[in-house]
Amino acid sequence: MPGTKDYQTEAIIIKKTKLGEADRILTLYTPGLGKIQAVAKGVRRPKSKLSGHLELLTYSQVTLAKGHNLDTVTGSQSINGFMPLKTDLWLTSYALYITELVNQFTAEHVADENLFRLLLETLQTLCGTNNRELLLRYFEIHLLEECGYRPQLLKCVTCHRTLEPTTNSFCAGIGGTLCPECALNQPFARPISVNALKVLRFIQKNDYNAVERLKIDKALSLEIEDITRSYLKYLLEREVRSANWLDELKEQMKQMENLKPNVADQTVKSNPDI
Repeated sequence: MPGTKDYQTEAIIIKKTKLGEADRILTLYTPGLGKIQAVAKGVRRPKSKLSGHLELLTYSQVTLAKGHNLDTVTGSQSINGFMPLKTDLWLTSYALYITELVNQFTAEHVADENLFRLLLETLQTLCGTNNRELLLRYFEIHLLEECGYRPQLLKCVTCHRTLEPTTNSFCAGIGGTLCPECALNQPFARPISVNALKVLRFIQKNDYNAVERLKIDKALSLEIEDITRSYLKYLLEREVRSANWLDELKEQMKQMENLKPNVADQTVKSNPDI
């Protein structure tokens, strides 16, 4: 922590909790201090000058004063408000999933500038990309890398042989892939297709500029999502709450898409000019 009483830092607001009638406890992710918590006094009042700069999913320059238990936010200026993330329900759900993962996988006061940059760049990219699912998989894999949970995708984690291009298996409990023979001894191993393993390896060793050019069909995308989600759930020993909300939105969208042909059919039948 800085030696002076007041200090400044860049920060992304990743969580907020109500405190009393007008205050909030903010969870901030910073490049030099890691994850910290601070009190924003009076920020819930309608006339608060700080409220717009301390909203969830905002990248700000924050001034803080040291306190006995929690530091106090004394000033803030937005750097990027990520407005698309706050005006689109889908984007909000993706962004909250990303920030929840950061919150769950990090301890307080452990600096990781690479993770901060990954978070910042992911939120920036999310504002404009159409390939949101691939972006999430990229973020998950590189978050795991930064947090020390890099899954082994090149060799069998049991016998250490290089994997053949066939249907191998992935086991969250032992942190990676298994050859067909070793998978027989792991009851919780799940099959992973050749293409899914190729995509995960590519994501793991490349930056997003290369990854975003991948063309993945829906079935393959769902397989990769299922694998990464299972690994995250195992590591956290719980469900990611915002992932459930994201799944609910997807299910609602699927139901709406299933209704579309029926609506079109009714339009055709009821219109004598068609």
